[in-house]
Amino acid sequence: MELVRSATTSSNRVPESRPSGRGTVGILAITLQDLRFRARQFLIAVVGAALVFAMGLLLSGMAAGFSFEIVQTVQAMRADSWVLAAGSPGRVAALPALPASSVAAVARVPGVTRADPVVVAPQAAQVGSSSRSVVLIGTALGGLGSAVVRTGHGVRGNSEAVVDARLGLGIGSRFTVSGLRFTVVGTVVDRTLLAGEPNAYVTLHDAQAVLYGGRPLIGAVLTSGTPAAVPARMSVHTNTQIEAASLNQMAPAVSSINNSRVFMWVIAALLVAALVYVTALERTRDFAVLKALGSSSGTLFVGLAVQAVLVALAAAAIAALISNFMKGLFAQPVEIPTSAFVILPLIALVVGILSSLAALRRAVSVDPAVAFAG
Repeated sequence: MELVRSATTSSNRVPESRPSGRGTVGILAITLQDLRFRARQFLIAVVGAALVFAMGLLLSGMAAGFSFEIVQTVQAMRADSWVLAAGSPGRVAALPALPASSVAAVARVPGVTRADPVVVAPQAAQVGSSSRSVVLIGTALGGLGSAVVRTGHGVRGNSEAVVDARLGLGIGSRFTVSGLRFTVVGTVVDRTLLAGEPNAYVTLHDAQAVLYGGRPLIGAVLTSGTPAAVPARMSVHTNTQIEAASLNQMAPAVSSINNSRVFMWVIAALLVAALVYVTALERTRDFAVLKALGSSSGTLFVGLAVQAVLVALAAAAIAALISNFMKGLFAQPVEIPTSAFVILPLIALVVGILSSLAALRRAVSVDPAVAFAG
């Protein structure tokens, strides 16, 4: 306000209606001064918008997390191709059964240098007094699909298991699946499916006992090398096809998360818009003086937009910092893509500009005569 009064007293005449570049600089100076005078008010808005922006980033990470966990699990199988029952959609956690004899049949196909069975299926595990969901993966000892451990050692026999760290069990801990008791001998990280359900790697024999009552059935044949052809009633899938089909299973959840993320951007815009509008109400006399000095609507908009953009950009910067510390709040994997951090400042810029429109109408409707009121 003091800057505006100085501008009023130092002017001997009213400038032309089209302000000069110097006038725009003056508007920016007044805008920055107003930010300083209302620092607490703007700080509250920055923190609120930052939390909303951070949730938007985390939702981006949740959506990307579905793809991340599927890719990590599939790639960890170390297979070049998957041989499934004909007509199978190729979802890694929903593989239709094949006879175990399929492994030998696939191994004889030209182009295949190794063939190993795998069984993958979600199961309920009893961990102490609580029930937990796990994805049971049964493989041949040391074969394709077996876990490469982070701590401990791999599965060496029946009743042993390698589990993802998200299950919260250390070496020597025990859990039960369908009456079979397993001892944890090793752990892995980033090996989950179905929105964070930890994988549990066991022997093929134990997986068949749990899923098929001990019958000689498997879920798929993993191969090194790509088979030139497969026996009847079977089909070949690449890792990419398996990943895509598995992600399609999660499409409704991903869509819901993406819609929620857009809603977060709208909330952020409303927060900043409310701040700028309230500020505009409190600056009625300022706007009146500026209009009396010849400031155009465009110049007033620049001042409002600068305030809103600075708030939004500051909120985006804080959000980028705190979002990484908020990942642990979610049970499922949260992998915020780099693109989200790149896009966030652009979103903040758009949010700031759109938010300033809320106060523009108030600013341009002020009567310049208010500047001379008592």
